[in-house]
Amino acid sequence: MWPKLVLLNIRDGFLVGVGIIQSIAKLIIWRPDVIFAKGGFVCLPVGVAARILNIPLVIHDSDAFPGLTSRILSRWAKVIATGAPLEYYNYPASKSKYIGIPISSDFHKFTTDEIIEAKKKWGVEPTRPLIVITGGGLGAQNINDAVAIALKDLLELASVVLVSGTGQYDELRSLTPKNDSNFQLYPFISEDMASLLGAADIVIARAGATTILELAALGKPTILIPNAKLTGGHQIKNAAVYSDAKAVEIIIEDEMIDNPDLIVGMSKAILLDKNRLSILSKNISEFARPNAAKDMAQMIIDTAGR
Repeated sequence: MWPKLVLLNIRDGFLVGVGIIQSIAKLIIWRPDVIFAKGGFVCLPVGVAARILNIPLVIHDSDAFPGLTSRILSRWAKVIATGAPLEYYNYPASKSKYIGIPISSDFHKFTTDEIIEAKKKWGVEPTRPLIVITGGGLGAQNINDAVAIALKDLLELASVVLVSGTGQYDELRSLTPKNDSNFQLYPFISEDMASLLGAADIVIARAGATTILELAALGKPTILIPNAKLTGGHQIKNAAVYSDAKAVEIIIEDEMIDNPDLIVGMSKAILLDKNRLSILSKNISEFARPNAAKDMAQMIIDTAGR
């Protein structure tokens, strides 16, 4: 295992070097006024090339835990935008700004009438509470398994919509009821996810940075189940930002695996406590940044004009 990892790292280092050379050539041809990097390893060669060619660099870091690329590029960036409050980063305050994460304007607070209409649109019972559960674009097997085990008890509390991901959909389809007004299973939602989440009374989700900011814009009472195995534990750190502000509830994944009824217990505690629902909605809404896209664009334009 370790020799293979060493060889892969050596290969990746070589590819980054090739990427830097290619990026320098492209940037000389294109002559951009500014480079915007969102993070991720593909941004590293371009960011290094920008530094070599003295092209202003702007970066945006969605996660509360900066990845390696962002940490490297932050040394040379003229401006750094963050998805979470600045106290969760080690970036220089003089060139950093908390703007949130640009998201679609479809994600906004729904009125009571809009929630009812959204429930009708998705074919769920409009007079019952609705729990929407999603593990992200690829799904989350541990969450899916826990929901399948606890589904009977969950359906006694509320209607349930589970977005499972494509990989486990067929298996779950064989284990769960047919879609009706109380339960629905989808492999993936390609359109109008804002409407589905807007219809929910509670959302249970992973702790991806963009997902959380979408839920903040919607003001949805949220239970996060962060994936602790992702690089740098960034979902754990993302969840901590909102947990610290009492804006979400958190279920530890390993504890859920041992006791799937944790999902039922926490959902019930929230749904039966109107004050708790209100507080969670209010606190997560404090993180909404409806002007994030505009602010990010202005930062890039301002940097290009210096």
